[in-house]
Amino acid sequence: MLTDIHPKLPMRNKALTKAFYMDQLGFQQYGNDFEGYLMIQKDHIQIHFFEFKELDPAENYGQVYIRTNAIDRLYQSLLDRAVAIHPAGHLQVKPWGQKEFALLDPDNNLLTFGQPV
Repeated sequence: MLTDIHPKLPMRNKALTKAFYMDQLGFQQYGNDFEGYLMIQKDHIQIHFFEFKELDPAENYGQVYIRTNAIDRLYQSLLDRAVAIHPAGHLQVKPWGQKEFALLDPDNNLLTFGQPV
């Protein structure tokens, strides 16, 4: 019965969030433009954002795990665009059988990308 999931993450500044995801990560805006809300899409995934102006990024624990079938190519494309990779999240094979890397968005939401090895 379940078909999709669209995580909702907090954002302080819609323009900044939109620029990061579209310009650096290659997402596109999805649907209509709503005040205080943003929907983006890339390939088969969507991420939604709700405005939370008082968010303290140091206290934000928003996280999303995104599966990919081209982890090496995705990782290299982000490096080529000078996207900052999380200091502890460079591409590596994890003990749980995933090849992963991670990065933080402007609001400290953690995006982890993974592919089975």
